[in-house]
Amino acid sequence: MDILAYTASPRKTPESKKDRGYIVPNTGDPDGTFPSAWYSGLDKSSLHNFLSQDLDILLVSVPLTPQTLHFLGAEEFAILAKKNAFVINIARGSIIVQADLIAALKKKKQGGLRGAALDVTDPEPLGKDSELWDLENVAVTPHMSGIGTAYVGRSFEILERNLENLESGRSLINEVDRRRGY
Repeated sequence: MDILAYTASPRKTPESKKDRGYIVPNTGDPDGTFPSAWYSGLDKSSLHNFLSQDLDILLVSVPLTPQTLHFLGAEEFAILAKKNAFVINIARGSIIVQADLIAALKKKKQGGLRGAALDVTDPEPLGKDSELWDLENVAVTPHMSGIGTAYVGRSFEILERNLENLESGRSLINEVDRRRGY
């Protein structure tokens, strides 16, 4: 699999690609070596450049901020439809303009999206009358992608590491930047 990354800020150096947050031992990509290319920006031009990179699958895993609200709509789905892409959203429902997603999914055989897996929707919970429930190329789950049996234990590992970092004067991990909103 060829992985491409898209971030708000540029990651041009090997050092900037490193993940300094919590990573489950023996998993992840702490050095940021898996993406063969990194794209960035919060403007539509940068996003469209990324989406036009022949993507088969788009995994949406970004924070909901004023800049990412309705970040993916009709224009973006039209770009993804050229490759008949599949969209996975595990972030927040309102990052996607849901009516535009539904329209692109309905055009599956006429140049639309191949399908979608949605752990989040807008609104949430998804209303009983939503067309998403009846589309054959859509899977909807009840906002549970982050839930696992190890969640609490991992939270305590982060706390323990941050207490050690505080004691030794090192930077905290997984710290929220209130200016950025995540």
